[in-house]
Amino acid sequence: MIPYQNTVEFARSLDAKDPLAQYRHQFHIPKVDDKEVIYLTGNSLGLLPKKTRAAIEQELSDWENLGVEAHFQGKNPWFHYHKFLTEKAARLVGALPHEVVMMNNLTVNLHLMMVSFYRPDSTRYKIIMEAGAFPSDQYAVESQVRIHGFDPANAIIEISPREGEHHLRTEDIIETIRQNASETALVMFSGVQYYTGQAFDMEAITKAGHEAGAKVGFDLAHAAGNIVLKLHDWKVDFAVWCSYKYLNSGPGGVSGVFINEQFANDPTLPRFAGWWGHIEKERFQMKKGFIPEYGAAGWQLGNAPVLNMAVHNASLEIFDEAGMDALSAKSKLLTGYLEYVVKESGKSIQIITPSDQRGCHLSLMMDTDGKELFNHLQSNAVVADWREPNVIRMAPVPLYNTFEEVFRVGQILKDY
Repeated sequence: MIPYQNTVEFARSLDAKDPLAQYRHQFHIPKVDDKEVIYLTGNSLGLLPKKTRAAIEQELSDWENLGVEAHFQGKNPWFHYHKFLTEKAARLVGALPHEVVMMNNLTVNLHLMMVSFYRPDSTRYKIIMEAGAFPSDQYAVESQVRIHGFDPANAIIEISPREGEHHLRTEDIIETIRQNASETALVMFSGVQYYTGQAFDMEAITKAGHEAGAKVGFDLAHAAGNIVLKLHDWKVDFAVWCSYKYLNSGPGGVSGVFINEQFANDPTLPRFAGWWGHIEKERFQMKKGFIPEYGAAGWQLGNAPVLNMAVHNASLEIFDEAGMDALSAKSKLLTGYLEYVVKESGKSIQIITPSDQRGCHLSLMMDTDGKELFNHLQSNAVVADWREPNVIRMAPVPLYNTFEEVFRVGQILKDY
């Protein structure tokens, strides 16, 4: 790591050498009083790529001029539309193309995955997850447990940080899995914890879960487009993610699914079926008897939400061009610089995100006056994120945030 300096000249020198600097100009940056804000909430809703409108307009034009025939005669035939995203999405999460499909939204997909991969019996029925998971995960897991006739209080094991600590130790996660090996059906974690910003060791968790005889899945809502993922190499069973945070694909954007290739051609695996998951070459024969398409595509239900997918495809093109390795390299520098200027501000702020397990997200905890500090940031055109009871989340995104912006945040903190 380079030695940081708390000067605007230093920050500008890093921006001048940034190989990804061009990408900021490909996004619309919100303004207040005709001045661009410092937008640090890409971990909640990413910014709008400038190319998105043209992508939507193309599909609207085909709808206008071709009507239903756009399913086969459009510039991007709607019948195959999900395929235009597949290879780019697979590269993004470290998967093979047939292991990935874009469909539905995240919580719907999480339920669909648990239908297939949470198969409890009278002795092996427990789910292990982190305490304080995002509510969508908590609610989905609780309801799945109840559907199978179990009590969440007994069937769900939540792992909490040690007393006085804010993030989980990997060894504690692995030990909990080992201690409950004979009763665990599913290990279900986030890839990056939404509140603390901790990036979990997914490879180690997957290995421990499999050694215990359990299936292992991840919610990558705060990981996809944020950290380098290698889902295939890590042998993860399934994963889901949204596209509207780091992936800049609009509120409620289409979700992604990863299903390990070992399940690609297993029609006996329980699943909720729909006609778009039926084998493509026979889809319009309208026959009874579901035959799943090969790979993750066999979990599709309805036909593609084309307009949402057009938005996501425009963003995926940017990620595919920039590359996650390059984005991750800048992220480490940018987030490290934010950590540095926060500490240099002289304020009583505790960073609860572990420095060795994170993406471009820092969670700042204050003992007192946290909301007042948050309001001070807002009044100075810094768009951050408040999470009860006392955390400000900041995400310096490598696609569109700059080192000079991070320096300015430090000065605004110092002036409080």
